[in-house]
Amino acid sequence: MASGLIALLDDVAAIAKLAASSLDDVAAASAKAGAKAAGVVIDDAAVTPKYVTGFTPDRELPMIWKIAKGSLRNKLLILMPIFMALAAFLPQALTPLLMVGGAFLCFEAAEKVAERLGLHGHAEHDTPVILEPAAHESKMVTGAIRTDMILSAEILAIALGTLGSMALATKAIALATVSIVVTFGVYGAVGLIVKMDDVGLKLAAHDNGLSQAIGRVLVTGMPKLLAALSVIGTAAMAWVGGGIIVHGLEEIAFLTIIPHLFHDWAHAAGAVMPFAAGAVEWIAGATLAGIFGIFIGGIIAAIVMFISRLRHKNQAAGEKI
Repeated sequence: MASGLIALLDDVAAIAKLAASSLDDVAAASAKAGAKAAGVVIDDAAVTPKYVTGFTPDRELPMIWKIAKGSLRNKLLILMPIFMALAAFLPQALTPLLMVGGAFLCFEAAEKVAERLGLHGHAEHDTPVILEPAAHESKMVTGAIRTDMILSAEILAIALGTLGSMALATKAIALATVSIVVTFGVYGAVGLIVKMDDVGLKLAAHDNGLSQAIGRVLVTGMPKLLAALSVIGTAAMAWVGGGIIVHGLEEIAFLTIIPHLFHDWAHAAGAVMPFAAGAVEWIAGATLAGIFGIFIGGIIAAIVMFISRLRHKNQAAGEKI
């Protein structure tokens, strides 16, 4: 009887050790995956504030919460099952899908640049549509969640790529962990950013001179920061989208010249400043990816605009008949 109990306790101990080992693997995998995706996480944080700019203060946090829930839905209910299925059955399809997502980001960035330059064309008979506040909010939240889908896909794809030959169960738990931590980290930071001006107003109302000074800096500085983040968000979309496409071209034999050329140029830029070669090379590579992204996005935007004008022209011709 005693020997049976000892054997049972040994089995329990072995199971406990296995479970602890698995948890360690998941924790290590999650940390590694999250670190590798950090660049895109920063882009995600830079892109989001522009979607809540211009709304009344009482709607900012509710909008961010809606976007955060949509982001979590994107990651856990849509993207994770797709990526896990691809990892298990069709890993070679991952790169083309990411390139399509990257092209969409490039298109979004090119449209923003065109709008800033006043080059965004509209059909002559188009009239501005003034939306009710609720409809405008819904439109902006939907746009943010749609953009988040691409960024989330890139985050999970990078994360999945770092997990190598780990068991599918470990990969799934690690991706779920990254999804939750990244989502709450990003949108928590975004919430702090957009509410800093309110914090500044409260500090400015205090009797303490230092609090007043800090409050005034926050109140006057936050609109400039949000405007800067809007520009950074557009640049981030071009950089990430262009980077995805450039990385994907490495797997297309007759187009590998483009990523190789960009790599050589970035390496040459780094060689000019040996004391900061790594940083310079990274900046040069990111800049080239961004320019390439705007170029690709501009082509897509031109095609979309041409199709839109052709559709309007056909509709007008049909109405005359």
